[in-house]
Amino acid sequence: MATRTLQGKPATPIEDHPQGRRWTPVTRVAFRFGFVYFGLYCFATHIVGGLILFPNFSFPSLGTQWPMRQITFWFAGHLFGITSPLVYAGNSGDTTFHWVQTCWLLIVSVLAAAIWSQLESWREHYITLHKWFRLFIRFGLAAQMFYYGLAKVIPTQFPPPSLVTLVEPVGNLSRTDLLWTFIGASTAYQIFTGCAEVLGGMLLVLPRTTMLGAMICLADMVQVFVLNMTYDFGLKLISFHLILMSLILLAPDFRRLSNLFFLDRAAGPSSHPPLFRTRRANRLALALQVLFAVYLMGMFTRLALNYWSAEGGGGSAKSALYGIWDVKELSIDGQIRSPLLNDYDRRWRRVIFDAPNRIVFQRTDDSFAHYGVSIDVNGQSIALTKGNSRTWRAAFAFRRPTDGHLIMDGEMDRHAIHMELELVGFDSFRLLNSGFRWIRPPDPYGG
Repeated sequence: MATRTLQGKPATPIEDHPQGRRWTPVTRVAFRFGFVYFGLYCFATHIVGGLILFPNFSFPSLGTQWPMRQITFWFAGHLFGITSPLVYAGNSGDTTFHWVQTCWLLIVSVLAAAIWSQLESWREHYITLHKWFRLFIRFGLAAQMFYYGLAKVIPTQFPPPSLVTLVEPVGNLSRTDLLWTFIGASTAYQIFTGCAEVLGGMLLVLPRTTMLGAMICLADMVQVFVLNMTYDFGLKLISFHLILMSLILLAPDFRRLSNLFFLDRAAGPSSHPPLFRTRRANRLALALQVLFAVYLMGMFTRLALNYWSAEGGGGSAKSALYGIWDVKELSIDGQIRSPLLNDYDRRWRRVIFDAPNRIVFQRTDDSFAHYGVSIDVNGQSIALTKGNSRTWRAAFAFRRPTDGHLIMDGEMDRHAIHMELELVGFDSFRLLNSGFRWIRPPDPYGG
């Protein structure tokens, strides 16, 4: 084995280094920082959890566990002077907790890279460590592409517009709600974007197609990041880091890509060293990588199918009285009055039955009152609950003389209520009936 030493330090095998070149000081420092930072970030978030996945179990995000959680709390209080409790549960990955966590991860990574650089200033490169770090980034990114991509291929990330959304004025929607509506309203577009993400992840699995896969993932994640930024969705940090992970995979090939796209030169062969020294070991490693990727896709497909069947998913159960019902007549304590003359909580214009356990009243000002509901079809009764209250109750008996006519009689807040409702036809909603057309007539509102 041909080796050499530098300043009496341990030898580095020359055959591990392509063409015997040394890494530049900037490259060595950048690698040390990236190795520490992305290692910590992947364990702090759900990225590692996407790799350690079993039925009914996933590896938790360590950022919300001891000791990383306590470090975040300490930095929030001592560095930023934040005294209010930090919330990290829920769907948002951009809470104050996550921004503070990202800040201290950066600080720790800079300090660790500086100390590492001082201790190993003699080292010429990290070829072997880089091979395994690259493998980790490849599969960490691929798992996220499978996760988000399969949630679109099996359209669960963006469910179709709910019945409440159909009657809610567009101006009352937040940007996030509008994003969810416009993607959920076009299942074909959602599936297309999911296929693009899954394709990028699949190409990352094979070393020879990693560069193409990273380019597709980069394009996918740039689009996702822009949507998150412009529609204010709470995955800005994670989508930005997935962009950076794509760039990490592309970084060794920047010169080849520049030659191909900008300098009109031959790109040349890839110089990525194989994981092992023997062909047999590399073939076995490739087979294991493919099997692991197939397993991940199976697990994320299973997860997406569970979401499909869960409440709000496309395959979830519907209410026994499913539909949007216009209030045609409403009497309170025997008095029939215009809804505008009723007290605020009974200025109802519509009653909406969507999920089996929810009922929604739309008021005349287009606001909504949400209640829990239990419907007994055989007994023709409806029981309502309110939030977490254990004492509040309301109950109605109902009759359905025809499919499009519903009569409800009961009591709410000690008031006797009688309602006659009429079912709204879905053909009245343009969002549900404006399909694809090769030949489109002129826009009547166009200039």
